[in-house]
Amino acid sequence: MERRQTYDAVIAGGGLAGLSLALALRQGLGAGARLAVADPAFAAARPASTDLRASAIAAGARRLFEALGVWEAVAAEAEPILAMEITDSKLGDAARPIFLSFDGEVEPGEPFAHMVPNARLQDAMTELARARGIDLLPTTVSGFAAGPTHTALTFADGSAANAALLAACDGARSKLRALAGIGVTGWPYGQSALVMTVGHERPHGGKAIEHFLPAGPFAMLPLTGNRCSIVWTEATDTAARLLALPRVLLKDELERRFGLELGEIEILDEPKAFPLGFQMARAFIGERLALVGDAAHTIHPIAGQGINMGLRDVAALAEAVTDAARLGLDIGGPDVLERYQRWRRFDTLAMGMATDGLNRLFGIRSDAVRLVRDVGLGLVERLPALKSFFIRDAAGIGGKAPRLLRGEAL
Repeated sequence: MERRQTYDAVIAGGGLAGLSLALALRQGLGAGARLAVADPAFAAARPASTDLRASAIAAGARRLFEALGVWEAVAAEAEPILAMEITDSKLGDAARPIFLSFDGEVEPGEPFAHMVPNARLQDAMTELARARGIDLLPTTVSGFAAGPTHTALTFADGSAANAALLAACDGARSKLRALAGIGVTGWPYGQSALVMTVGHERPHGGKAIEHFLPAGPFAMLPLTGNRCSIVWTEATDTAARLLALPRVLLKDELERRFGLELGEIEILDEPKAFPLGFQMARAFIGERLALVGDAAHTIHPIAGQGINMGLRDVAALAEAVTDAARLGLDIGGPDVLERYQRWRRFDTLAMGMATDGLNRLFGIRSDAVRLVRDVGLGLVERLPALKSFFIRDAAGIGGKAPRLLRGEAL
């Protein structure tokens, strides 16, 4: 007879969202809960992420990491964003007037966000998950069949398990979402984000800058030392041509957008391009299944909300599961999953539509439209209460935020 492991929850995908969810469920369900994360990357004895990107970890997400004991492991490499400036200009404009600026604090002494290398976060959470007794399975979930008390899982390595709850954290092309028959709505933008790390002569002072250019936003995000993370949006064919340029010519194109404010610049790593699009699952849940992070939604990086939206999913799902467990309820039951879906779908749709609208609005190459949007930015600049509302909402601490996003343990 086939021997099957029994778990309270199995998480498919060992990225930032998957590992965060595992750590949150460990805290909420206690040391006795059987938890597993399945990802082929765990085949290495000590898997180390090769992700060169850095993420803007908003205040709510940082509070979550603090509550889970992750932040202390990455704090030394986290750079606070102390200010943000937004400009709207053409590439050849002699000046880039600042139409909107934000103080970088959501509370006194609490920055709006920190820039953190993805690889450091990934490695720190992998180590913590292993130390806290979470099974890290070096395989993928290849199939599942949900029943009244559990879902029966099969893995690509031939093993099998039962779990009360299956969480799909397996990315935008989620296999589990497809197996569950959950469709998606979305569209490509015909744009790609070029991502690279740049060194510069003078300190950035913790200031993030986003230049809205006709091809898309060009963001300069502060890292530790005299370094910035660049997220540079271009039409996909243009991005491919830029990546094919000799490094000296790519640097020339970068300087046209980066400017000279921070002195001489140098590209420090291998630039990469990532195609951009909008996608949302038509349901965030199935039978004993929850979609989390990119498996549920992908949005334009125009507001730096991608990873933060996934961590909001984590906080909401972990709280719904923990509350159910304390009441003696089935943690994979329909009421628990419906609570998660209600909590997350409206917020996710609103943010997705906002980023989609901003990308389309700033992509219109019309001086008349540019004048109207710049007047709109100027009005927001002159309304401190509205600016505060926007920054708190983007930080993930507006409205009825889950406990982890408030920095409270489950």
